[in-house]
Amino acid sequence: MRIIDLSSPIDADGWEPDPVRHEVMLPAEGARHMSEEMKQHFGLDFDPTDLPDGELLSLDTLTLTSHTGTHVDAPSHYGSKATYGTPRHIDRMPLEWFLRPGMLLDVSDVGTGVIGCDRIKAELDRVGREPEPLDIVLLRTGAARHAGTLSYFTEFAGLDGPATEFLLDLGVRVIGTDAWSLDAPFTDMIRRYQESGDTSVLWPAHFAGRRTEYCQIERLAHLEDLPGPTGFQVCCFPVKIRNAGAGWARAVALVDE
Repeated sequence: MRIIDLSSPIDADGWEPDPVRHEVMLPAEGARHMSEEMKQHFGLDFDPTDLPDGELLSLDTLTLTSHTGTHVDAPSHYGSKATYGTPRHIDRMPLEWFLRPGMLLDVSDVGTGVIGCDRIKAELDRVGREPEPLDIVLLRTGAARHAGTLSYFTEFAGLDGPATEFLLDLGVRVIGTDAWSLDAPFTDMIRRYQESGDTSVLWPAHFAGRRTEYCQIERLAHLEDLPGPTGFQVCCFPVKIRNAGAGWARAVALVDE
């Protein structure tokens, strides 16, 4: 079995609307820290210089949102109420959703803006079939090339409401994208709202989750390395953060060779 990494890193050096703080405690600092902790909490003394090279273990402390890097959005991220009941947090989602056959839809020709239902149907015609219920559908928009820059948040394509509802009506419960959001960029949505006054253009892919329970995988990478539109499984188990609206994931594709 070949494993293809579909994840983007959490990188404190990249541009983020909510900056990432990554503080590293080096092994020598870790030895002194442990010595202080043992004395404070347990009343035990030990000399950190007795350790090999005076070092113990490194320690990383990160300050970031659960929507940094490749992550899975839970239904509770879309709102506090839904037509199907109370939206679930990420720690309550069924694991069966996150290890399923995958289907890749290449919509990289759309550019910046909206991916409509007709474009999704045309791509399914090219693939030759519709996704089965619980298949994980991945959208290759081409946005991953901008990861780590400001353009990543302004230059990509996202699903409109009808396109999202179409996939959900087929039984899809996890939709992924290599873009920053499954919706179109904020700048694009707000511009279209200001021009039309139509509130349905605002975050329709997210708000679809208030009518049908589903999850999104955002900020995927390396979708171009997949063997084709089908023929692989997606594994994207989210980190189990209690009562959270999202969880980081190391998303991979499993290709049976």
